[in-house]
Amino acid sequence: MDIRIGDELMMKKAHPCGGDRFAVLRVGMDFRIRCTKCSREVMLPRKKAEKNIKAVFRGGEKLSLAQLQGTAADGDPRS
Repeated sequence: MDIRIGDELMMKKAHPCGGDRFAVLRVGMDFRIRCTKCSREVMLPRKKAEKNIKAVFRGGEKLSLAQLQGTAADGDPRS
């Protein structure tokens, strides 16, 4: 899944503060995300994060999960 620093993730489960959107701060084997409501930072494994993503926003527009699955990190379509 092509998640980039600066993307905003809407997760299936809300943060305890009630916010369900998180800004991506770090991408790799782990994701570091920040709750947009309370600014608390959370670090979680990539596999768990990708499983719990409901929607991705990049530059203010919503991206489809199918669109993110079909592209590599460098933007080239996978064969």
